[in-house]
Amino acid sequence: MIELKGVSKSYNQGKVKAVDKLDLSVKAGEIFGFLGPNGAGKTTTIKMMVGLLQSDSGTIKINGYDLEREPLKVKQSISYVPDNPAVYEKLTGLEYLNFLADVYGVSARKRKERMERFLELFELTHAVGDLIQSYSHGMRQKIVLIGALLHQPDVFILDEPMVGLDPKSAHHLKEYMREHCSHGKTVFFSTHVLEVAEKLCDRIGIINKGRLIALGTMAELKEQAKNKGSLENIFLELTEA
Repeated sequence: MIELKGVSKSYNQGKVKAVDKLDLSVKAGEIFGFLGPNGAGKTTTIKMMVGLLQSDSGTIKINGYDLEREPLKVKQSISYVPDNPAVYEKLTGLEYLNFLADVYGVSARKRKERMERFLELFELTHAVGDLIQSYSHGMRQKIVLIGALLHQPDVFILDEPMVGLDPKSAHHLKEYMREHCSHGKTVFFSTHVLEVAEKLCDRIGIINKGRLIALGTMAELKEQAKNKGSLENIFLELTEA
């Protein structure tokens, strides 16, 4: 579903290596957690995957499509939730959702069913007719999540999706991520909440200073680390080196 080969990205005329020759594969039906300290290259990697940044070198394929050669095919098959949701504030929640449904060609029947389901799931039905500029940060995060789910993407890409969500909504999102993958689809998300990653993810990748330093299931990560305890202990050991 996701394949990165030799992907690199530098800033400041090549002086700062944000991502350095990254090789990574994520399979269909997998929840993949992407972890790393601040500035490790997580968001840069994700922005390259969704086409917001162009890599300096390497190839990115998602759902069988090469991002450089078929960018629209890639974007049609993914959804992206950024770490800082920027939403059209002068639209109502409903107008925003209908706009995204139009972009992705979701039929009237399907969008109605999915909107009703997700608005109820994330407890936003009461506010969907209000202007987004009146929404709290958590409500904006919810409306972005709902919009990203309307076309049932093959690959769901999220950057720190739990930030701003109340515990109940975070729980529902985690349940939906597992449901999504049970249909052979893929979830790729970054997080600093290591407990969530440990419990939820099928596999985990840890990036530090632009390089992938660990990759595997929890059992495999424990084999790679001296500390055989929690993911938090493994993470701290590997990233402090």
